[in-house]
Amino acid sequence: MTTTSRISSRPFDAVLCDLDNVIRFYDTTHLAELERGAGLAEGTTERVAFTPETDLPLLLGAITEQQWVESIVIGLAGQVPEIQARELATALAEAPFRVDNVVVAMLHQVRAHMPLVLVTNATVKLEDDLASLDLADFADHIVSSARVGVAKPDRRIYETAAEQAGVTMDRCLFVDDRLENVEAAVALGMTGVHYREPADLRGPLGLMLDAYLLDG
Repeated sequence: MTTTSRISSRPFDAVLCDLDNVIRFYDTTHLAELERGAGLAEGTTERVAFTPETDLPLLLGAITEQQWVESIVIGLAGQVPEIQARELATALAEAPFRVDNVVVAMLHQVRAHMPLVLVTNATVKLEDDLASLDLADFADHIVSSARVGVAKPDRRIYETAAEQAGVTMDRCLFVDDRLENVEAAVALGMTGVHYREPADLRGPLGLMLDAYLLDG
């Protein structure tokens, strides 16, 4: 879904972009193997781990990653023995990740013309993770839930991101893989892109780059 809040030669003046499942992707192959070995359906550990009561305290910086792991172990109680539950939770916490270089290249182009702000529900490890991906200086600003104390889709994180970008809400393009986060942005007057694949970005970003060429 792409929703445009206004039409002009330059349709927006800043890009606010999610990180996970847009720029960064996790490899849960090992976790899936462990789940099969434990007799669990693939994705069981993630469903337990990413419930709001388990995940949100981590994303707000209220608990450590190890405390999150222990919460997952408790959530898996009754499904597998504790030792297996801890192995599953640890495999999720330590899952390797990679970047989508196609998306990174597109956003690099955008940043040459306007502010780029990462707006992400993340842990306090975010800065280290970005450095490990060679993305420490990728964006002009980073708005992380663990640092600001609010998480998407709370309007305050969008307001903080727009303020960091130095533009009004209606001049922001917001990109996220979660529809509820996009809908929250659109409700605040932003242009929203529900991200599923790089092609979802080519239209709005191409429109912006074309506008800059036309305006000279």
